[in-house]
Amino acid sequence: MTRRIGNAVVAEHPPPGGVLTGMPTHAPFRKPFRTALAALWLAATPVLVPSAQAGLLDNVLSGGDEAALGAQEHPKILAQFGGAVKNARLQGYIDQLGRKLAATTALAREPWTFTVLDSDVANAFALPGGYVYVTRGLLALAEDEAEVAGVLAHEIGHVTAHHSAQRQTRQTIAGILAAGVGLVFGNDTLAQLAGLGGTAVVASYSREQELEADQLGVETLRRTGYDPFAMATFLETLRRDSQYEGLRAGNKGEGGFDFFASHPATEERVRIAADLARKMPQGGARPRDPYLAAVDGMVYGDSPENGYVRGRTFAHPQLGIAFTVPQGYALLNGADQVVAKGRNGTAMAFDGGSAAGVSDPAAFLTGVWGKGANLSNVQRITIGGMPAATATTRGESNGDSADIRLVAIRASDGKMYRFTFLAPAGSLARFDGDFQAAANSFHRLTAEEAARYRPRRVQVTTVQPGDSVAGFVRRMPQEPYAKELFRIINDLPPGTPLQPGHRVKVIVGE
Repeated sequence: MTRRIGNAVVAEHPPPGGVLTGMPTHAPFRKPFRTALAALWLAATPVLVPSAQAGLLDNVLSGGDEAALGAQEHPKILAQFGGAVKNARLQGYIDQLGRKLAATTALAREPWTFTVLDSDVANAFALPGGYVYVTRGLLALAEDEAEVAGVLAHEIGHVTAHHSAQRQTRQTIAGILAAGVGLVFGNDTLAQLAGLGGTAVVASYSREQELEADQLGVETLRRTGYDPFAMATFLETLRRDSQYEGLRAGNKGEGGFDFFASHPATEERVRIAADLARKMPQGGARPRDPYLAAVDGMVYGDSPENGYVRGRTFAHPQLGIAFTVPQGYALLNGADQVVAKGRNGTAMAFDGGSAAGVSDPAAFLTGVWGKGANLSNVQRITIGGMPAATATTRGESNGDSADIRLVAIRASDGKMYRFTFLAPAGSLARFDGDFQAAANSFHRLTAEEAARYRPRRVQVTTVQPGDSVAGFVRRMPQEPYAKELFRIINDLPPGTPLQPGHRVKVIVGE
C-alpha cells in the first residue's frame, strides 16, 4: 500500500536550478536522456557540468595532440548524449556525406569520425581530431542534403580552423562537453536545454570563430558542388524551430534562438551567410531524394532506449517504470536524469542507479546517497508497493538557500530510484503536497501499459492532387502545434501551397 510522504525527502543529482552542496555523486545506470520539450524555462537556470565529465576538465587544449584528445573524449560524448543511433542507413548516409565534405579541406588526409547521436535536440558540434556529431533531432528539420551538408561543413570548419585549440580555460572546456561545442550555429535555447548556463555557450566559440566557421562552411559547400545558400536557409529553419519551441513552452512563439550578447544575432548570420553565397557561382545542387531516403522511418522525439515524455507523465517501458508530475510542472527528459520545473522556483530531478549493495532504502539514503549531509525527518515508507525512504535537508542552488526533499525507492531488481525535490528556503511545506504526489505516482508498468508507448517516426510521403496542409496535420494529432511543426520540417512558410508530386515529412505514431 502506498503511504503519503511526511515532511522529508532526499536526492542526489543536482536539480535543474543549480548544484546541491554537500551531496555525494551517484553514477546513474540509465542511458542519457534528451528531448526538446519546453526548453525555455531553463533559460535562467545555469547548472554545473556533471562530475562524469571531469576527465576533459584536466585537459586544457593548447596545440597538443588534438586527435588523441578527441579519441579520449569520444566515448564520453556518446555516454552524455544518448549514444549513436541504431540506424545503420542513417549513420552510413551521414558518414559518407561528411567524408565527402572533409575531403575538400586542408585536413583531407586526416582521420574523420562522423556520428549521428540518438538525441532529439537539434544540435551539432565537433571535437578536436575530426570528431563531428549531429543529432537526429537536427536531421529532422532539414529540407534537403545541401542543408545537412551545410551543418556538417560548419562543424568541419571549426575543426580545420583549430578553434578547439584556441579555448584555453577550464570553464570553456567544461562548456564543450556539457552542451556540445557550438550547438549548431549557437542556439542558446538549446544550450540551456542541454543543462548549461549561457556563459558556457558564450565561452564555447567567440563571435569571430562562429563567423569564420560559417564562412569556411559556405566555401566547403561550393567546393563540393552544393548550393552555398543552403547554410543561410537552414539557419532560418533553426530560427523558426526555436520559435516553435517557444510556442510549446508558452512563450507565444517569441524568440530564443538569438545568441547571447557576444554572439551575432541569428538574423545577422543568415544575412552574412547569404551575402557570402551571392559572391559565389550560382546553381549548386540541392538533392532531396538521398536525404529523404535516409530519414524516412527515423525515430522522432523520445527514443525507446531513453523513455518517453507524454504530457506530464514520464514512462520508460524498457525499465518498466513511470511517474506523473503535478499540473503546472514541465517535464524534460535530460541527459542523465528526468527533470521538471514548477512555478515559484520549485524543481525536481529523477534518476536511478546501483544501490551500492545496500538493500534498505533508508540505509542507502543516509549512508550512501546522503552520506555527510545534514538530513532531517528520515522515514521509511512504501511507494507503489516498493520499500522507500525519505528525508529533508537544506542546500544551495545558484547561491540561494533551498529546501530539499529526497526520496529513494528500491525496485524488485535491486536498483534504487531517486527523486530530488527543490523549493525556495522556507517554502517546503507550501509545495510538499506536489512533491508527495509526484513521488507517490511512481509505479511499475504493467505489460499492457508498457505496450501503449511507441516511438514516433518521420514518414516521407508524396503529395497527391487535392492534398492539403490541413490533411497532413490531421495525421499528426500527437504533436502540439502540429501545423507549425509540419510547415517547419518541410520548409513551407505560411501561405505556401503544397505541390502534387512533392514529397513531404509527416510525424506519425503514438
